[in-house]
Amino acid sequence: MKILLIGSAACIIALITTAWLMTLAKWFPIKAVDRFVIDYKTMIRAHVDYALMALFGVGFYGSGVELPVIACWCVAIGGFSNPTVFTIASFDPNFWSKPLWRVYTALSFAVSSVGFVWIAFALAMHAMK
Repeated sequence: MKILLIGSAACIIALITTAWLMTLAKWFPIKAVDRFVIDYKTMIRAHVDYALMALFGVGFYGSGVELPVIACWCVAIGGFSNPTVFTIASFDPNFWSKPLWRVYTALSFAVSSVGFVWIAFALAMHAMK
């Protein structure tokens, strides 16, 4: 289950990184960063999503419920890769039309969905005991 904490830590690092990128893109005239962050609104989506995924991981770990290890891995991997979809999309205006990124997005969504549903089921079963 400790993978949830590792996944949360990765999301927190990405959260801080996106915060700095957005701060540099909005408030400081650094041309390299301004050219790099194309879609500021999508970067905000990534930033918020990283925060939520970090909180989910810590919350699941801290619930005190013994959770299935594979479900924890799915949440950790999907929890990081899902917001990363928005991060990459904020750098590439043609992101949504590229087959590679569509496959990445679908896989990320599938993995995180499996993990979250599995953990929700485990939490519900624990509550009904």
